[in-house]
Amino acid sequence: MADFARDPRLCDIARSFLGPAAFPFRATLFDKSGQSNWLVVWHQDTALPLREKHETRGWGPWSVKDGIHYAHAPANTLEQIVAIRVHLDDSTTDNGPLRVLPGTHNRGLLTDDEIHQLSLEIEPDECHIELGGLVLMCPLIVHASSKAKSHQSRRVLHIEYAAHASFDGLTLVVA
Repeated sequence: MADFARDPRLCDIARSFLGPAAFPFRATLFDKSGQSNWLVVWHQDTALPLREKHETRGWGPWSVKDGIHYAHAPANTLEQIVAIRVHLDDSTTDNGPLRVLPGTHNRGLLTDDEIHQLSLEIEPDECHIELGGLVLMCPLIVHASSKAKSHQSRRVLHIEYAAHASFDGLTLVVA
């Protein structure tokens, strides 16, 4: 997986947004199917894996998952991260595609109430992507996905790239 995330073609895409030092630090495989089907509510991706916890202005709340410290990052840090989603299956209306609220990545960090209000005001876009297609997204974009209505799989490899290894004296965990 690490070799795939470091593929020059993917890194070049990330670097075109983040600068020449951008590197992959985390990857997640989403595998939605008839046997594994879930709803994801409207949210922003704000928690980052960090080597150690030290209270830092603008970071938090903190948590620990599988022995790794996580903190919710400030907007200026999240603007230096991009995710590349590699579609391993077609993404269609029936298999619970990614939905985004366009333009919300420019609004900074939002509260749950603000996100809910935006979900009522902004028409969502469904991301219908063919097998092998890519979606690039900023962690600040408000996004969600519905449960699948069919048994057609929707597998997506979600690779996150950062402009730097450290932000405000906190260092990312590189998986």
